[in-house]
Amino acid sequence: MRRLLIASLVLLPAAAFAQNAGITVDHVWSRAAAAGRTGAVYLTVTDTGAPDRLTGVSSPVANKVELHETQNVNGVMQMRPVDALPVAPGKPVTLAPGGYHIMMIGLKQPLKEGDTFPVTLTFEHAGPVTATATVARAGATSAAMPMDHDMSHMNMTK
Repeated sequence: MRRLLIASLVLLPAAAFAQNAGITVDHVWSRAAAAGRTGAVYLTVTDTGAPDRLTGVSSPVANKVELHETQNVNGVMQMRPVDALPVAPGKPVTLAPGGYHIMMIGLKQPLKEGDTFPVTLTFEHAGPVTATATVARAGATSAAMPMDHDMSHMNMTK
């Protein structure tokens, strides 16, 4: 029993990094990219508490990190910064290629397949939530295993 309690106390801080005040961040991934270039982070935010808004993002691996949206404007795909993104209870918000995403400008290091790095999302009410992004292969369309199997059905809460 004592070992179980100690193990629980050791693991509790790690579990809290991806969940705060009813906000859970999971399926966090990025594509491989070269240092000095631009990268992106994709993920799913689930709100089980009160309505909230994602108001900021940061990561130590880039000079500048912004929340972006991809839009089709007269047949041309364009990305633009977004000030905030609402999250509502029971309605997961997925940041994915071709839609909302986290843009990392001026990568300070290469993002190599299999590497991990922290990304912090700041919510208006829940505050900061830090999760770990896993780097997939360049050109990946989802957080895939080496054989490119879709893992979206798996619970990947960090």
